[in-house]
Amino acid sequence: MPTASNGGWHVAVGLPEQKARLVFASASTGLSEASEAIREPHIFLKVCSTPDRMARCLAPGWEMQPPGYLMEQPVLGTASADGLSLRQETPDLLKAEIVRDGIIAARGTVVLVDGFAIFDRIETAEAYRRQGLGRRIMGHLGAAAHAAGAHHGLLVATAEGRALYEAIGWRLHSPYSTAVRPSNA
Repeated sequence: MPTASNGGWHVAVGLPEQKARLVFASASTGLSEASEAIREPHIFLKVCSTPDRMARCLAPGWEMQPPGYLMEQPVLGTASADGLSLRQETPDLLKAEIVRDGIIAARGTVVLVDGFAIFDRIETAEAYRRQGLGRRIMGHLGAAAHAAGAHHGLLVATAEGRALYEAIGWRLHSPYSTAVRPSNA
């Protein structure tokens, strides 16, 4: 679960390529202070802001990532369990996946926080794209999140993903920018 940090939220991710995220609602003094204090690689700073505005807040040594888009929609979803597994890892963390031919064809995660369902790492393996598997993952996670009390969904989309999410009813809320201190900085 997120913890307060520098006027934003710290999320321990725990992956080698992404140890943690610090997420901010806007480009702020807290963002600047965090960028000055963090020296460790693979810590990501994320903010609801344009890339230019974020870059002006960063200390030297941070690398901007491709722009993203914070998307939102009411959580409803429909469950389609055919070939789909859903597991509740903690009371606030749900994971879904579809296995085809012995490999994970599509997967996704949703975190439940204060009535919000925050969708993350929605992925479809390249060989299984354009078959509606991502849509099924989103629908199933949305239905499970709604049943658990979430009323509103949030996610961050890439430029390519934005069009796909808009096609299934998601709306743009804000530009979303990310920076990371790379291992060679």
